[in-house]
Amino acid sequence: MQRYKTNRYRGMTLIETLVAIGFFMVVSVALYEVYVKIIKTTTILNARVVAASLANEEFEILRNMPYASVGTQGGIPSGSVPHIQTLTRDGISFDVTTTIRNIDEAFDGTIGGTPNDLSPADNKLVTIEITCAVCENFVPLMYTTHIAPKDLETASTNGALIINVFDANGVALPDATITIDNPTLVPAVHISDVSGVDGTLTIVDAPPAVGSYHIVVTKDGYSTDQSYPPNAVDNPNPTTPDATVVVQQISQVSFSIDKTSTLTTTTTSDTCVAKPGVTYELSGSKIIGTTPDVLKYTSTETTDSSGVKTITGLEWDTYTIALADSTYDLIGTNPLLSLGLLPDSLQNMQLIVAPKNPNRLLVVVRDQSTGLPITDAHVEVATEDLSYDVIQRTGEGFLTQTDWSGGSGQEDFIDPTLYYSSDGNIDTTSPTGELKLRNVFGTYVTSGYLTSSTFDTNGENNFHQIYWSPTSQPAQTGSDSIKFQVATNNDNTTWDFRGLDGTDATYYTTEDNALSALLNGNRYFRYRVFLATADTAVTPSISDISFTFTTSCTPPGQVSFSGLSPGEYTVSVIKAGYQTYSGSVTINSNWQKLEVAITP
Repeated sequence: MQRYKTNRYRGMTLIETLVAIGFFMVVSVALYEVYVKIIKTTTILNARVVAASLANEEFEILRNMPYASVGTQGGIPSGSVPHIQTLTRDGISFDVTTTIRNIDEAFDGTIGGTPNDLSPADNKLVTIEITCAVCENFVPLMYTTHIAPKDLETASTNGALIINVFDANGVALPDATITIDNPTLVPAVHISDVSGVDGTLTIVDAPPAVGSYHIVVTKDGYSTDQSYPPNAVDNPNPTTPDATVVVQQISQVSFSIDKTSTLTTTTTSDTCVAKPGVTYELSGSKIIGTTPDVLKYTSTETTDSSGVKTITGLEWDTYTIALADSTYDLIGTNPLLSLGLLPDSLQNMQLIVAPKNPNRLLVVVRDQSTGLPITDAHVEVATEDLSYDVIQRTGEGFLTQTDWSGGSGQEDFIDPTLYYSSDGNIDTTSPTGELKLRNVFGTYVTSGYLTSSTFDTNGENNFHQIYWSPTSQPAQTGSDSIKFQVATNNDNTTWDFRGLDGTDATYYTTEDNALSALLNGNRYFRYRVFLATADTAVTPSISDISFTFTTSCTPPGQVSFSGLSPGEYTVSVIKAGYQTYSGSVTINSNWQKLEVAITP
């Protein structure tokens, strides 16, 4: 009996209680969400009902107006209706946009058609759009209606303005916003409308005016096109002047817009070291005026602390870049200039720069038929007396050293007058800028060597040739009085100097020697130069040492010549399989560019 009472009144456990509470909360939250949704839906429906009633109210106002007054303030047809107004109904603020257009119906011919309707304003198309910025999830409402005159039309004293909008491919572009302003008319005209599915906006019965309809065409994410007032100070002869409307005539104006693009420009050295703060001028090729030509786009840009500049919203065009920097010259670009920028594209442009020195010539070698850059073309620039005679190859970067007078002890090539070490038998100061054997009491030592500092090419590269000058030495010094060994690595520590066959038993003895392929795929470079003489009264000498290599920052089809003096230079371009080019160039500025197109 006692056991029965215990089971009957034991109650709920803690877990059962928690489960019950959880179930109650889930059901309560679900019910609350349903309730909120019902309230929101009711609110939206109520707002739409109020908006629809407001639209009907506006139409009733229009229908009871004199026909001549059915038009928008500043629009065509001109009337008393505000184009945009904010109205409040049931405590809700709505934005009401009213657009009214003259319509040319076909029953009596159309303007410019057969028959030609000289009174084309047959009726008016009224469009009312209602939006609600304060309403959640409110879809704009749009209504249209036609309003016709009670009597027959009379001969028009106005004209028609037809605006066509195309994209970059000449395809008709719908939904472009077209703004028309004419402040010279009374009342002044201000129209904002969109192009139709055929890319056209037709303004029928537009008041006549000469060169004063200013038109601007835009679209979100697209470029902008417009007309320009004639006789402006900065553009006196625009290619697209503000439009003219003539009585009972059709005036057509066409515009082109398309999706904008982004151009990212980087400024680096030819060894891929970022060069920040480089200033350049970016110019498009489209003109908006003639005599003089007025470019549609020009800007001055400067790369940031990382050597990068990103420009958005650029129109499709062909762009050129000119450095406007006090420190650097342009020694190449990748890709080649000029740059064709397509609509809706992302384009990278690499500007390879070098310190000014003091006159430079950039030679660009292209294929005549394709216009593409040509790699491995020999380009020689020389004066008539050969006091300047330099040969370079397109598609290869190079580093050079012309002075060792600062002495030894420099690990990395930072100061261009220093080197790493020597055996003490190399004279680097008599004269400055030359390497010679050390002279001891009037007699040159028989041999010596010098090891360069480390050249950092900032990447795993291929190495091509080693050059030095002068290439010929006094005969008394004997054969191979100048010879080299070269070492490369990726750790900047292990230096195994080797010669032509990749062993330490051989040397590079002929200027323009191709470097061993075993050197490729490395970043750091050092050379060791050996001088020797068979006659201690005579010494060999070197004034310049250079080597070429290929990096991702090597401009294709381009070579830059520095250290030029003003004057006349011959330029020759030799490429296997192509006709040799020979010409001349006059250096008369700090930086010049020569385009050479060669024929296969």
